[in-house]
Amino acid sequence: MSITTKSRTSDLVLNLNESATIKMAQMARDLRAQGHDVISLSLGEPDFDTPEHIKAAAKQALDEGYTKYTPVPGLVELREAICTKFKRDNQLEFSPKQIVVSNGAKQCVANIALALLNPGDEVVLIAPYWVSYYEIIRMAGGTPVVVSAGIEADYKVTAEQVAAAISPRTKFVLYSSPCNPTGSVYSAEELGAIAEVVAAHEDILIVADEIYEYINFTEQHVSIGSLPQVADRTVTINGFSKGFAMTGWRLGYMGGPQWLAAACSKIQGQFTSGANAYGQKAAATALLADLQPTYDMVTAFRQRRDLVIELLGQIPGFRVNQPEGAFYIFPDISNFFGKTDGENLIKDAHDFCNYLLLQAHVGTVAGPAFGADDCMRISYAASETQLREAIRRIGEAVARLR
Repeated sequence: MSITTKSRTSDLVLNLNESATIKMAQMARDLRAQGHDVISLSLGEPDFDTPEHIKAAAKQALDEGYTKYTPVPGLVELREAICTKFKRDNQLEFSPKQIVVSNGAKQCVANIALALLNPGDEVVLIAPYWVSYYEIIRMAGGTPVVVSAGIEADYKVTAEQVAAAISPRTKFVLYSSPCNPTGSVYSAEELGAIAEVVAAHEDILIVADEIYEYINFTEQHVSIGSLPQVADRTVTINGFSKGFAMTGWRLGYMGGPQWLAAACSKIQGQFTSGANAYGQKAAATALLADLQPTYDMVTAFRQRRDLVIELLGQIPGFRVNQPEGAFYIFPDISNFFGKTDGENLIKDAHDFCNYLLLQAHVGTVAGPAFGADDCMRISYAASETQLREAIRRIGEAVARLR
């Protein structure tokens, strides 16, 4: 008797949803391999190369023999550089013992969830949220309690909503700002109100994902951990993928209470151990060197944001706001639900994104993966030429829907 694939895999795998961004990117690659001219706007990856001085630092590190295992929480010099960065940019006071360097910010989130959650524990998850948050919480045995806001609120929840979601089983509140997928940026006032809510519950932590910190068009990034009422109960996550165009380097970091950093290091020691040595040397250079290449990249992203908003605004049916950070547009596309081109019926956001991929050869990601059923995510981490062509194709495709 043959063993089925289902019987071979664990319940964890069977109940786990595949990353929607990775799935859509693979579908785009498959179409491209068939000879189609596909423009993929699905992945959150800067199209810029890593700055030369960072690459040079990695090459130097290799020449100096940084090819061995590193301490699980990271090289001391990188953790010291992270402490310098946190104090300089975020008004956060950490010692190297409170820092853990991981294989990407995603691993930081997983480490924290595994370190804090027991089965049945809850996490207040602010939506729209990055796709992996929900599944990481579930893998760690926790229950996501989703708090949502729509486009009319610029996708930003209120402190009152957070307060209503807290229960005796809540372990932490998780959010990102600037936000993936919406690009929304929480102001000092908005974060202050949320901090007051959490401060009233002494056993609840805040986990703030600030990976898009530098890609901020408001010119005022606020770290909730800098607010005194929650300073000792906030974990701040950041990394190098977005602000330094270092996605393939797989380097992220967290700063938080020392007891939690020790717990995360203990967990990471059983999964991956320390991140790569020469990359960590280069990462220290990235944090302490001139940030002008990052600022130049942000200027380009702002121009692309404005271009995409202008072009999408010319297509009837899209509801678009103006995000203040990251490199995403997150339009409400519910006006297209129920429409058809005669062959394809658009029942939901998944149908709409599949329609655009197959009919317009433009890859996007459906909103339900981010906790927003009426939306889709468009990454504008692409050239202006590609963006103009992609939106032209989208316009032609949706014009056929009736």
